[in-house]
Amino acid sequence: MELRHLRYFVAVAEELSFTRAAERLHIGQPPLSQQIQALEAEVGARLLERSKRWVRLTEAGKLFLADARRMLALAEQSKETARRAARGEAGELRVGFTFSTPFTPLFATVIRQYRQQFPGVALTLHEMATLPQLAALEARELDLGFVRAVSVAVPDTIRLTTLQHVPLRLVLPADSPLAAQETVAIKDLEGLPFVMYPKNAGTGIYPQIFRLCRAAGFVPQIAMEAGEASTIIGLVAAGIGISVLPSSFDRIRMEGVVYRPLEDPAATTTMMLAQRVEDGNPRVEAFVGLAEAAARGLEQACP
Repeated sequence: MELRHLRYFVAVAEELSFTRAAERLHIGQPPLSQQIQALEAEVGARLLERSKRWVRLTEAGKLFLADARRMLALAEQSKETARRAARGEAGELRVGFTFSTPFTPLFATVIRQYRQQFPGVALTLHEMATLPQLAALEARELDLGFVRAVSVAVPDTIRLTTLQHVPLRLVLPADSPLAAQETVAIKDLEGLPFVMYPKNAGTGIYPQIFRLCRAAGFVPQIAMEAGEASTIIGLVAAGIGISVLPSSFDRIRMEGVVYRPLEDPAATTTMMLAQRVEDGNPRVEAFVGLAEAAARGLEQACP
C-alpha cells in the first residue's frame, strides 16, 4: 500500500464520483478505478459500492477513510518535521558546560535566546569539566560544549570557537594582608596555601594556576582540594588557604571572603564553544552563531 493509493481513495470517498475524483487528481478515470480495485484487494474488503449513477462508502470504507486521513496527515507532519530538523528547528541539542559557566551573563543570554528562537528543539544541559566534555564530544554524547582553554592538545576532530576572555580573580580570606590591596600580583602568592580543584577533575584552571605560579618563580602549595567552586570559596572563608578562580565566581558572596583582580596579563581564562569538526548539524551551527553574536553584543556593551 502506497500513500498515493490512500490519496486516490480519499478523493473518491470525498467526491463520491470517479469522474470528479479523477479530475481532482489529474489522472484518467480508468487508471483510478484500477488503483481503487487494487487497494480493495490488498485491504481484503470492499470499500466502495458503485453503479453507473452513484458511488457510496461501505461500512468498511467509512472506517478506512478515517484511518486514511490520519495516515496522510501523519505523512505530511513527518515531512514538515524533517524539514524543520534540516533547518535546525527540531530535534535535540546536548550542550555541556563547565562549573563556572552558569555564572556568566553570556551563558544565560545564549540559553534564553536559543530557547526563544528554537522552541521545537529539546535542549539538554550537562555540567562537566572541560576534558570530560571533549571526550563526550568525541564519543558523540554531546553536540556542543562550553569549555575553558586546556594545557593538553585538543583532538583534530574538535573545533573551538572563542567567545570570551575572562579574567581570573584571587579569592582570599577577608583578614588576609593581601585583602588591603586593590590588585595582587601572582608572585605575592608565593608560600601561601592554595585551595584548588583536584588535578584529575579535568578543569582548565588547575594547570593554568601552575603555569602562572611557575612563571612567577614558584610552585603553588596545595593545602586542600575540592570539586565544587562553592566548596573552594567556603574553605577560603574558613582560612584554609587562598584560591584563583574565573571572575564569574565573584558573584558568590560569602562572609569572610574577598575577591581581588590579579595584575598579571596572563591571568585570564578563555571561554570557548567546542564542537565536532565534521558535524553538519544545523542545530549546532545555529547555536554557535547565536553564541558568537551574543558574545559580540556583550563585548560592545562592556568594552
